[in-house]
Amino acid sequence: MIEGFFRELREIVEPLHPDSVLDAGCGEGETIARLRGALGERIAAVDILEQCVAFISERLPYVDARQASVYELPFDDDAFDLVISLEVLEHLDSPAVALRELGRVARCDLVLSVPYEPYFRLGSLLRGKYVRQLGNHPEHVNHWNRRSFLALLGSYYSVVQVRVAFPWLIAHCRAWPGDPIRA
Repeated sequence: MIEGFFRELREIVEPLHPDSVLDAGCGEGETIARLRGALGERIAAVDILEQCVAFISERLPYVDARQASVYELPFDDDAFDLVISLEVLEHLDSPAVALRELGRVARCDLVLSVPYEPYFRLGSLLRGKYVRQLGNHPEHVNHWNRRSFLALLGSYYSVVQVRVAFPWLIAHCRAWPGDPIRA
């Protein structure tokens, strides 16, 4: 499943030819490591966890890795050709605030992913995980299906496409020029 996720992700990202990329919620840098050839020269990454930033700094020394929240990114407006934020929104109490902030730093494209519900939870149950929570990961506070994810993203961006990389949804969006979100 993970290989399929990264295959779909690469198919979205490669044609964009970004010169600058931000991975917001980078974790240990797996996305950057797997997509390195498609990400351009200037790569930045943020994560809320200090240990993730330390790990990615050691693993991928060419990355400008910083500890920061997706609610308050330490970059100028329109700083990146592409902003990637994978498997982050489902953890946030205020995903709308994060979407505005991600859009603020995106010059053009954004690629976002979330678990595809209810399939993600069903998969957890089938693997015997989080049974008492009916398959819901204890850190997931938001849940989206294709329709609800499109509705959420469409409030902030122009949605180019949403792909299924079972059991995840991956969306390619474009920031609106002169976006009132930034006003």
